[in-house]
Amino acid sequence: MKTKISGSYNHTIYASFIGYVVQAIVNNFAPLLFLTFQKEFSISLERIALLITFNFGVQLLVDLLSAGFVDRIGYRVSVVLAQVFACAGLISLAFLPDLFPDPFWGLLLSVSIYAVGGGLIEVLVSPIVESCPTQRKEAAMSLLHSFYCWGHASVILLSTAFFAVFGIEHWRTLACLWALVPFLNAFYFARVPISTLTSEGEKTSIKSLFQQKIFWVMILLMICAGACEQGISQWASAFAEAGLNVSKTVGDLAGPCAFALLMGSSRAFYAKFSHKLPLLPFMAFCGGLCLVSYLLAALSPSPVFGLLGCALCGLSVGVMWPGSFSLAAGAIKGGGTALFAFLALAGDVGCSAGPTLVGFVSGLNGGNMKAGILGGIVFPLLLIATVVYLRGLKASRKVIFST
Repeated sequence: MKTKISGSYNHTIYASFIGYVVQAIVNNFAPLLFLTFQKEFSISLERIALLITFNFGVQLLVDLLSAGFVDRIGYRVSVVLAQVFACAGLISLAFLPDLFPDPFWGLLLSVSIYAVGGGLIEVLVSPIVESCPTQRKEAAMSLLHSFYCWGHASVILLSTAFFAVFGIEHWRTLACLWALVPFLNAFYFARVPISTLTSEGEKTSIKSLFQQKIFWVMILLMICAGACEQGISQWASAFAEAGLNVSKTVGDLAGPCAFALLMGSSRAFYAKFSHKLPLLPFMAFCGGLCLVSYLLAALSPSPVFGLLGCALCGLSVGVMWPGSFSLAAGAIKGGGTALFAFLALAGDVGCSAGPTLVGFVSGLNGGNMKAGILGGIVFPLLLIATVVYLRGLKASRKVIFST
C-alpha cells in the first residue's frame, strides 16, 4: 500500500483550500457567461435564472442525502468523488449545449453534474478541516472559506484575461482548462491524511438535532447568509454590464472581482483578529453593512456607486457563512457530519433563493436588474433579526456559544 502524505495535516488543509477554489469555479465561472449564453443560445434571463436555481438546488439535494451516506463510504471516497463530478461538469459545459436541439438543456445538465461536486465539497471540506488538530477553530474556518473568495477572484481575473487575449467565443476551451483544477485535486485528496469529526459514541442523532430549537435558528441563519452572498454575487457581472451599462471587462473587474477580493479580505481579517472580535456583534454589523450595500447598488443613479455597492456587499458577507458554521459547531455539540450537511443544505437553499429572487423580480420588471437587487434586501433584514435573536439567547444564557 502506498504511503499517504503526512506531517501535521498540513497537506489536508492545503487540499481543502484547493477544494474551496474548485467550489468557486463551479459557482462563478458560468455566471460570467450569462449574457453570452443569452446571445449565443437565445436564452431568456428567466431561464438563465433557472441555471442558478438548479446549481444550488442540486447542491441542496446532495447536502440532504450526504447526511446519510458520507459516514458510510468515508470522507476520502466522498471528497475525491466531489472533485471528479466538478471536473466532469465543467468539461460537459463545453460540449453538451451543442449536442441538444435546445442548448439550454445541455447547459442545465452540465450545471447539474458539477453541482453534485459542489454540494459534496460544501458538506465535506469544513468538517475535514474542523477535524484537523488546530487551535482557534473559528479562525481556521474563516481562513478556509477565504479561499473560496480567492478562487472566485481568480476565476474572474484569469477568465477576463483569457477572453481579452483569445476572445469570449473560446469560452469552451476555458471551461476545459478550469476542469484541470478539480482533476488534479482529486489525486491530492486521495493521498492526504483525513480524520473523522466525531467518534461513534459522541454523535448526535439526526432526530436529536431536529428537536433542538437552536438547530433551526442556525438553519435560518445559514439560509440568510447564502442568500445575502449570492443574491448579488451571481448577478454582479450581468448587473454591471446590462444594469449599469459598462463594458464586460470593466464590469467583471469592478463588480464580481472586487466583490470576491473584499469578501476574501473580510474572512482573512477575521481569521487574524477573531480573538479580539466577538462573532455575534461582528455579524450584526456585517448584516447592517450588507443592507446598505444592497440599497446602494439598487438605488444609486451612478454606475460608480452601483459598482461600489456590489463590492461593498462582498466585504459585508465575508464572515456570514463561516461565522454561521462556527456558531453552530460551538452551540450544538456532537453534530458531526449530519450537522455540517444540514448547515450546507440551508446555505444552498439561500444560495438558490437569493439570486433566483433577484432574477425573477428583474424579469418581472422588464429585465431591470436594479429592481431585482432591491427585492433582495429581505435577506439582510432577516439575517439582522436572527443575529439579534441569537444575541438575546446568549445574554440570557439559554444557549452557550464556545466562540
